[in-house]
Amino acid sequence: MLNTLLTYTSLLLSSVPQTKIDTTTNESFLLVGTYTKNAEQGINVYAFNNLTGTLRFVSIVKDVDNPEYLVIAPDKKHVYATNEGKTPTVSAFDWDTTTGQLNFLNKQPSGGDSPCYVNIDQDGKYVIVGNYGGGSLSVLPVKEDGRIDAPVQTIEHTGAGVNKARQEKPHVHCVVFSPDHQFLYAADLGIDQVAIYAYKQGDVQPLTPASPGSASFPPGSGPRHLIFHPNGKWVYVIHELDGKITAFNYKNGALIPFQMISTLPEQFKGQISAADIHTSPDGKFLYASNRGSLNNIVIYSIDQKKGLLVKKGQQPSGGKTPRNFMIVPSGNFLLAANQDSDNIAVFKRDKITGLLRPVKQETKVPAPVCLKMIGSN
Repeated sequence: MLNTLLTYTSLLLSSVPQTKIDTTTNESFLLVGTYTKNAEQGINVYAFNNLTGTLRFVSIVKDVDNPEYLVIAPDKKHVYATNEGKTPTVSAFDWDTTTGQLNFLNKQPSGGDSPCYVNIDQDGKYVIVGNYGGGSLSVLPVKEDGRIDAPVQTIEHTGAGVNKARQEKPHVHCVVFSPDHQFLYAADLGIDQVAIYAYKQGDVQPLTPASPGSASFPPGSGPRHLIFHPNGKWVYVIHELDGKITAFNYKNGALIPFQMISTLPEQFKGQISAADIHTSPDGKFLYASNRGSLNNIVIYSIDQKKGLLVKKGQQPSGGKTPRNFMIVPSGNFLLAANQDSDNIAVFKRDKITGLLRPVKQETKVPAPVCLKMIGSN
């Protein structure tokens, strides 16, 4: 009887997720934003092994409506999530970096429909949200305890594009700060522009139109996401609707184009739906994801003098609809969130060639659409 009891107790203990990070294996916490179908889903937390590329479940915060995009505060004590549901909001959470637990603090209106992207300034004073359905961006102050106040500024874009199905009105898809946090860039898929705003944190309403106030794209291209190169000199913008990337020189807030390159195979005739874009930590390679008919990650080398891109290859994303992916800070692995196949695929990254090799592990997560890492080496 005693042996049976001990065995049962051991089974119970082994089924409880280990929460603390294992520093002996260089683990980091991975936060996964998802599209939720019920109250049992939400933001998932995993421990990522930086040596093997494996994932271990840690915790979940449930009953969070479609937390599709996340941002981690500079102090790493708070996390903010967009909630793209019937009531469009932004949620604030306490983050316990020891146990990997998220605790809900509060939520506020996002200032527009279908919030799809959230960012935070370098001092953790303001959260900025991009509202895809509302064609707007909003500024929400952050309180001392990490809670957020209602928007103090909402800017609505105007206009439309040539693609009547997708560009019937503005659709803000990302909001990104310049490296010095003097400017904010809002990629608007609906009007083929990246709007440029001067950012002054001390003002009650910190955003004002910059001069120039925007960078324009070819009609029907649909700029979606943008990233700064680690050197701060170049900006790369992925176009959702035509599957291309535009490269810019960055100078005093302005974006000056110098290259446009496709993510698609030659003579491609399938469904185009480009999604995410990132550079490697050393700035030598750029990666872009395609959904639609391709479901792949495209790899480019970056000329270190001029910023020009040269296509090096492509890698199947390990699932369907790679809406988001990330490269871990060490540069050793790339993780792809495949929304429609409910999985996260892990790839070993060759730092010399930039090419990817699948790690033989698949982590099942319902509709993963955002990956953020804390505590990486």
